Amino acid sequence: MHARPGADQDAARVRALEELDVLHTGPERRFDRITRLAQRVFGVANASITLIDEDRQHVKSQQATGLTFEDGARADAFCDHTIRRPDTLVVEDATADDRFADNPLVAGPSHLRFYAGHPLQAPGGQRVGALCLLDDQPRRLSAPERELLQDLAAWVEDELANSTELEHAAEAQRALLPRTSPELPGHEVAGMCLPSRAVGGDFYDWEALPDGDLALTVADVMGKGFAAALTTAGVRAVFRSAVRTAGTAQALREAAATLYEDLERTSTLVTVWHGRLSPATGLLRYTDAGHSLMVVVRADGSVWRPRSGGLPLGVFLDADWAEEVVQLQPGDSVLVFSDGLLDLYDGTLSSLDRVAAAVRDGVDVQHVIDRFAVLSRRVGVRDDVTAVAIRRTA
Repeated sequence: MHARPGADQDAARVRALEELDVLHTGPERRFDRITRLAQRVFGVANASITLIDEDRQHVKSQQATGLTFEDGARADAFCDHTIRRPDTLVVEDATADDRFADNPLVAGPSHLRFYAGHPLQAPGGQRVGALCLLDDQPRRLSAPERELLQDLAAWVEDELANSTELEHAAEAQRALLPRTSPELPGHEVAGMCLPSRAVGGDFYDWEALPDGDLALTVADVMGKGFAAALTTAGVRAVFRSAVRTAGTAQALREAAATLYEDLERTSTLVTVWHGRLSPATGLLRYTDAGHSLMVVVRADGSVWRPRSGGLPLGVFLDADWAEEVVQLQPGDSVLVFSDGLLDLYDGTLSSLDRVAAAVRDGVDVQHVIDRFAVLSRRVGVRDDVTAVAIRRTA
């Protein structure tokens, strides 16, 4: 029987798991696809991906017909033996194996008999878990089947490596968002961006201009994931250079012209709301390119929605947009958001009344944003959720 890895190895594995950030992220289709294929190909009662921290085994994914397992103590885990070795562990009949005959999974109601597991390595080489096959009947694993199990384990390892890359990409994307709310006399401004995946296609931005105005942008790139995130970074950079142009419509035209070739080549559309707030007067000038998700909640509780905006960026090279103006009075609030916010309710425009009510009931704009963030965590994010809230206080 192999000795349990030392404390240094345990600590290195736990650090690797923390960096991968896959322990407490719930089911993921990318892993479920692998276990589903493994169960079907090998014809076993259970195919699972497990991860092992210092004291517990976590079932990241499993496909089972009658033989299911929950997270449990590491001491009872067959996979704890697997991570101590570089090759595949096969137990043809657990009742005939002194290491496992008294194991609760074998002696108990699960009646586990067959186990085959191949260790999973993190990008740094630490063995963090296993891809395993389990059955309630004794069986053997042929040499070709061992090779196939190793190939599937390598697929899992590729997905684990992608987790690290995704986290680095997510950190880079978060770094592009505003870090603090702007200090704007007589006004409050707050925002949030919650991607449905590690990275997303939404973003918001603001920048104080030399004349004292505040430029604000909310954009939604068609799609999700890496491709949308790459486009998002480019759109943000272009608008950063265009915001100093006099007039929000002209800034949008310049950005659209710069981006058009790239958007056409990648068949991508981008909806954009671009505004400019003058704190001395409360005047908010804005231009809408296919975004059309904005509500103004007046101090008396009434709600106003602007007319629909023009075409998104990427449709026509010669598309044009008009600047609109809304005058904010003390107590008035504005919320500009992406359609992912509607998905937190019923996903349709009929939920705008509930969105407006959340704005109306907010103590301040940060309270409004925090309420949407809490709701996102409670119901789950199916699409990127982005929102910017503005309130004139004096």
